[in-house]
Amino acid sequence: MCPYCRGKELKESTTTYVAALGDYTIIIKNVPCLECVQCGEKYYTDEVMQDIDKIVTRAKKLDSGTCVVEYDMD
Repeated sequence: MCPYCRGKELKESTTTYVAALGDYTIIIKNVPCLECVQCGEKYYTDEVMQDIDKIVTRAKKLDSGTCVVEYDMD
């Protein structure tokens, strides 16, 4: 169930995640998510959020203002 609109169906999907952190903008493409069929709100599992945190930490070490990466945790 979607906590935002109370829609009853979530489908597996992918999305683009954008993290704007001060001087850094990190864009992660093809991030797995659950998407509400009714309103389109996106939700991430705990595992995916941990992966996103790892990707953001690595991207910040590149010391580039903007970084675009592909989600690939294989």
